[in-house]
Amino acid sequence: MKSEILALLREGMGRENAQGGSQEYISGQELCSRFGVSRTAIWKVMNQLKEEGYEIEAVQNKGYRLKASPDVMGENEIQSRFANRGEGHWAGCRLMYFPETGSTNIDAKKAAEEGAPEGTLVVTDCQNTGRGRRGRSWSSPRGCNLYFTLLLRPDCKPEQACMLTLVMALAAAEAVAELGVAAGIKWPNDIVAHGKKVCGILTEMSAEPDYIHYVVIGCGINVNQMDFPEEIRATATSLALEKGERITRSALLLSIMEHFEKAYDTFQETWDLTALLPAYHSYLLNKDARVRVLDPKGEFCGTARGINKTGELLVEKEDGELTRVYAGEVSVRGIYGYV
Repeated sequence: MKSEILALLREGMGRENAQGGSQEYISGQELCSRFGVSRTAIWKVMNQLKEEGYEIEAVQNKGYRLKASPDVMGENEIQSRFANRGEGHWAGCRLMYFPETGSTNIDAKKAAEEGAPEGTLVVTDCQNTGRGRRGRSWSSPRGCNLYFTLLLRPDCKPEQACMLTLVMALAAAEAVAELGVAAGIKWPNDIVAHGKKVCGILTEMSAEPDYIHYVVIGCGINVNQMDFPEEIRATATSLALEKGERITRSALLLSIMEHFEKAYDTFQETWDLTALLPAYHSYLLNKDARVRVLDPKGEFCGTARGINKTGELLVEKEDGELTRVYAGEVSVRGIYGYV
């Protein structure tokens, strides 16, 4: 009931009343009737929300209204955001929230093995064993960043599912752009602002040669972190540092899910990136930039010319040869910096 009440209060934020004034109040009687509880029960919920940091105004003969919402990542907060998005949305159809966990990818894989449906979303406020590409650790402090994993069960070939990492990168980049932060994608899936990383994505899959059991896509986004460990300070930043103000993490999560749903629907039409190439290229920082390809078979330099429909980076070598670079095999660095 708490998340539903919060959703109703949030729905009223910014909505003008019939006299053209500020948002409408929701009467206590209306809430009692809707949920079949007493006024005392409603009063207790409002006090609980206030204790969690929500600024709620109560006016006699008018009711309640939400004046300000804190940046919290509790289950009620997330569910209240998702409750107002209307019909037809599936990403986040089942929410699993943990105040702290080892890894949301591990949690999502366990849920998948137990039969959790596509669209299951695992969210935490703190990861203590977060991982990045190639087993690297991912700094995951509590109370400031966004860590989540989305479970998918795509009806495609395993080699096609590898492109889902880029689909999520596009969704994250679009959501970040809506915040007014000038960020782009460092191929294949890092979100970068002013040459520093703000988001990492790790996709894992359980599959047989011709059948996918499930795919989990985990994201770690530096949202409101204001300081970083010395070893990553030169290459990491946060959305708050770039924008100059704090970001509401639950609203960002909702935005990413909505962008991903649209991109995923498009991806499923052909099970490749054909229709998403223009959008992805609009955020691709490597495009037409000099890059160094760290290939185990031999390092080489060239100019990145974008990606193809299967997500490979096209690199033009010094001799004019166009080479396809697969993300699972190599790393790509800029000649003059991280990008």
